[in-house]
Amino acid sequence: MRIGLHVSIAGKIYESLERANALGCNTMQIFSRNPRGWQFTEFAPSDTAQFRKLKEKLEIRPVVVHIPYLINLATPDDELHRRSINAYIDDLRRTDELDAECFVTHLGSHVGSGEEGGIKRFARALNEVIDKARPKTMILLENTAGSGSMIGYRFEHIKRIMDNLDNAENIGVCLDTAHTFEAGYDIRTRAGLDSTLKTFDSLIGLKRIKVVHFNDSLSLLGSHVDRHQHIGKGNIGLSGLKRIINHPKLKDAAFIMETPKNTEKDDQMNMRLAQKMLKDK
Repeated sequence: MRIGLHVSIAGKIYESLERANALGCNTMQIFSRNPRGWQFTEFAPSDTAQFRKLKEKLEIRPVVVHIPYLINLATPDDELHRRSINAYIDDLRRTDELDAECFVTHLGSHVGSGEEGGIKRFARALNEVIDKARPKTMILLENTAGSGSMIGYRFEHIKRIMDNLDNAENIGVCLDTAHTFEAGYDIRTRAGLDSTLKTFDSLIGLKRIKVVHFNDSLSLLGSHVDRHQHIGKGNIGLSGLKRIINHPKLKDAAFIMETPKNTEKDDQMNMRLAQKMLKDK
């Protein structure tokens, strides 16, 4: 089983692997640059070489890179749309430099243009991105909680995006447990989890789920408010999360936590809880 955390890239990019390893991770997620800005510094070739070498030595896989927050492929704003496409291509290139296996992308906001318009806008942009970047990494579409005008809170949105892609062969899904719950899928119960996975499988296919963002939810079921919580301390709860991480239909996915980091011990606590859930199944 692959379990990990989102870790910092402070210092040299390869130091993120050392942080993950020290926390007991055998998979991890990072940003490849400041997630709240457009500018970035090119990787030094020696740093990316060391990253790839250390990744193999520590057997941390998959390495997942998360898209920066500013990118919005669904926006009706033409200037932001073009800037987002260009930044997306840059980030895919950086991801490939690291030999990272997966690139997680949120689906963006339609900003009042309507869900169907945002879905089509996103799909057209992603077609252009893939055509120009020709990425080696697998792009994973992440479901959302559905706050504001975000698309992706229904599995049908992801299906419609895939249906509008020229080639969806190298497209997978990142299923976020908190977002799923906040979007209205009651995955905290056995019946609810089984029903949710059955729905997902009928629309998209469970084989597409390559990463699970394993987070508890501070928000209520169906609230559409994206607020992550420590493992077992939210509204999904320990029993619900334990059922998810041990579900046989998710056994091939990497589980990566994006839990709060209020103190330096929080990551250690959440890793211990996740690992204990597997041992006590």
